[in-house]
Amino acid sequence: MKFQTSAPVSRRLRELALGFEKGRISKSQFWRRLSLLTQENIGFATLDHGREARKGFPEVVFGEGKTVSQLLEIIPRLLERSGKILVTRVREDKALALRKKIPRLFWNEQARCLHYPLRAALSHKRGSVLVLAAGTSDLPVAEEALLTAAMLGCRVRLVADVGVAGLSRLLARLPEIRKASVLITVAGMEAALPSVVAGLVDKPIIGLPTSVGYGTGAKGYAALLSMLNSCAPGLLTVNIDNGFGAGYAAAQIIWGLNRR
Repeated sequence: MKFQTSAPVSRRLRELALGFEKGRISKSQFWRRLSLLTQENIGFATLDHGREARKGFPEVVFGEGKTVSQLLEIIPRLLERSGKILVTRVREDKALALRKKIPRLFWNEQARCLHYPLRAALSHKRGSVLVLAAGTSDLPVAEEALLTAAMLGCRVRLVADVGVAGLSRLLARLPEIRKASVLITVAGMEAALPSVVAGLVDKPIIGLPTSVGYGTGAKGYAALLSMLNSCAPGLLTVNIDNGFGAGYAAAQIIWGLNRR
């Protein structure tokens, strides 16, 4: 493997090492700044090996649009550096082809993700993430959010099929819902669930609109606009079907909770 070592980067490395040697920067500052320089150029992609030091988790791979050959170049390199990997939006045929070459990968069919290890270490003792799915059709996106937060070291749980078409189902789970530190509310169609939940709890809520719904749902735009226009305070919204983004944001809130 060849890393980018252009003259400016080499000079910055020398300056960084000298600063640490002379005591001008601390050990933690040294490693954080060093991580900014750890990039690997493999031609069609530049891998960010310093992501974990900066963000708490290695670079996540968006699998959609990438070929099996490209992923076979990327995944082993990331695994070698960090010992963990999350690849989102992977079709089943592509996942099977990749697992033949890299057998230790796990395939989550519902979430459409490849990952390693099977269960990430629980690195945050305080707080939990609860994912609420309005309907069964919302589960693929909900599972992506759930897996992402779990891979980032959070305690997670899923409560499914609690949409407002049967409000009693949601109210019956209210004591459980109120125990969570962060809520991800997943809904399509008119997406009323996040607004209702936001009016009942005092925790951060992430609205996750899905493309589930009939014609005027406009492939999730109606759900997105409903969440963006909610009058319930404390509701934040990510993009349509962006389970990864919701799970990552929830994990960052949990990280902040554990730094107190």
